[in-house]
Amino acid sequence: MIDRIQKLKKQRNAVILAHNYQVPEIQDVADFVGDSLGLAYHARDTTADVILFCGVHFMAETAKIVNPGKTVLLPDLTAGCSLADSCDAVALAKWKTENPDVVVVAYINCTAAVKALTDVICTSGNAVKVVNSIPKEKRILFVPDQNLGQWVMAQTGRELILWPGACHVHMMFTHKAIFQLRQQHPAAKIVAHPECVAAVRMLADEVCSTERMIRYCRTSPAKEFIIVTEVGMLHRLRKEVPGKIFIPGPTDTCNCSECPYMKKNTLENAVAALENLTPEIVLTEEIRHRALTPIERMLMIGR
Repeated sequence: MIDRIQKLKKQRNAVILAHNYQVPEIQDVADFVGDSLGLAYHARDTTADVILFCGVHFMAETAKIVNPGKTVLLPDLTAGCSLADSCDAVALAKWKTENPDVVVVAYINCTAAVKALTDVICTSGNAVKVVNSIPKEKRILFVPDQNLGQWVMAQTGRELILWPGACHVHMMFTHKAIFQLRQQHPAAKIVAHPECVAAVRMLADEVCSTERMIRYCRTSPAKEFIIVTEVGMLHRLRKEVPGKIFIPGPTDTCNCSECPYMKKNTLENAVAALENLTPEIVLTEEIRHRALTPIERMLMIGR
């Protein structure tokens, strides 16, 4: 299957983009593996004719928004996102009508329809920078992740209105489970994603995006790290930061903090997508155009 993917990639002039949470075999065949921000830049700048996006639905939508002339494929169209589902475009449009003077900042983990209603997009890697770019006198609604929003409030000192959404995977991590694991590994550094709840973030030595996790673990003198995010991240860490020990953050019930949506993409359906040029991401031009503006604002603000 790996040989078949490589041949199809040449035939289709395709690029394979994969999120850090994808299964190891998908990460290993990808041309670029990264977080949402890095993937957005690569989707925008690619010269390939076809983008095979191994992630979840909103990420593939983002690729189509920033590069509409490309064929964007998602191996499994049912690869959704609990966080994106927690913010409904109709509900957000109603809220905006009732609060017309509020700036809407949307975490990139949302649907194209929600992006089309926002003023600027952010990722976990640049959310603080994005919020700091907004004039202090402006009120801000932050959607859809309330945990990331709380963390941004603490980092910026800004009061944000928070949409009540969350990632079900990061909500599974608890203070009790992480604290108990630290007792077993007292020398380990705890690295947590800001989508975790505040009680987990308070235990962390570093709270950061998945991309920042690579840099932190590489430069830290520590030899052991407890990684509190989706378990797919450990594959990349072990590849790019050899010689160090990475321990998956546990929940109260297991050490298996997997996103079932991220794991829907496989080598088999990746091959099928390149062979058949389907499933393809299709957006109306109205939604795509309206969603592009807040994404471009984010990209101008930078990493």
